[in-house]
Amino acid sequence: MRFPIYLDNHATTPVDPRVLETMIPYFTDHFGNAASRNHLFGWQAEEAVEIARAEIAKLIGATAKEIIFTSGATESDNLAIMGVVEMYKEKGSHIITSTIEHKAILDTCKYLEQHGCKVTYVPVDKTGRVSAEDVRAAITDKTILISIMFANNEIGTIQPIAEVGKIAKEKGVVFHTDAVQAIGKVQVDVEGMGIDLLSLSAHKMYGPKGIGALYIRRKAPRVRLAEQIHGGGHERGMRSGTLNVPAIVGFGKAAELARTLMPEESKRLAALRDKMHREITKAVPEVYLNGHPAYRLPNNLNLSFAYVEGESMIMGMKELAVSSGSACTSASLEPSYVLKAIGVGEDLAHTSIRFGLGRFTTEEEVDFAIRKVVETATRLRELSPLWEMAQEGIDLKSIQWSAH
Repeated sequence: MRFPIYLDNHATTPVDPRVLETMIPYFTDHFGNAASRNHLFGWQAEEAVEIARAEIAKLIGATAKEIIFTSGATESDNLAIMGVVEMYKEKGSHIITSTIEHKAILDTCKYLEQHGCKVTYVPVDKTGRVSAEDVRAAITDKTILISIMFANNEIGTIQPIAEVGKIAKEKGVVFHTDAVQAIGKVQVDVEGMGIDLLSLSAHKMYGPKGIGALYIRRKAPRVRLAEQIHGGGHERGMRSGTLNVPAIVGFGKAAELARTLMPEESKRLAALRDKMHREITKAVPEVYLNGHPAYRLPNNLNLSFAYVEGESMIMGMKELAVSSGSACTSASLEPSYVLKAIGVGEDLAHTSIRFGLGRFTTEEEVDFAIRKVVETATRLRELSPLWEMAQEGIDLKSIQWSAH
């Protein structure tokens, strides 16, 4: 085993060696600009880009012409939302999204609210799922876009995408989903699920960083977007800029691998995740699962360890690379907005740890991680006066704490 053990595959994934191998010639031998139409170097680059485009389309049930390359999912999200708002402004300026979207969606919506758009933030239940009927109820005659993420990056909950897609179709509203965490882990079908716009990113699926894509539906209905980056008219006029050919080639290979490996890989990761969950909760009392017990990503496990500070847990498990449910912002530890949205109390939100398993995670590493988590949680509990009081049956909520 190599230490530290990487269990943060929602943040990023290592590049698969097969992906890297495919990319290397496009840095050295086939270095042409895909927009150079006059010679072999340009033709080779363009052909490689089109092969990658087709592979990415195949992964989500789209056609190659519906895939636009971007610098990553954040740009894809921005292009989808801003592009729709600008293009459909005659129809209205109302957007529907959820309270637990990625910041790339939430911050874009906040910006648009300052510029005259109205945004409805649909709440989620305690498992992190939106209700398709709540989405339906939020639609008005001014609604131009619904944006609901496919799967959550913190708690792994998968949304009722097909149901929302059906409602969007009925009402004639454009439907976007940020599917970054879902691609390559669960089946995604833009046709069957009624998705009009879909954001994806290579580095969450064993491809390189700095390359993403946006699926834009071409028919039934044809979705049109106002470009956000001008100059040169690349990507059918929707996203100007010289294409990052080596990264696109890597993205295509990552998509091909994801499509072929997904059925077995997802089954293996779900089994390891369930083993981890089972063994930790068997050995440590008062550990709670965050997210949906069934509708969730196969590689995600988000647990709250009552009476143990999440940051202390991470400090005590130097051999594991995991993330906590607190984000260090302006010197104060704020509990995750996702955990707050699903009703996790502030005390428990601060105790949460996200484990993200991946393609290269072994059973041996999971066994080590289980032992380390159990040992660290047990040791920290022994040091906690709150745990001791809880064991004695004292209701901590009834205590009046002194200000001194």
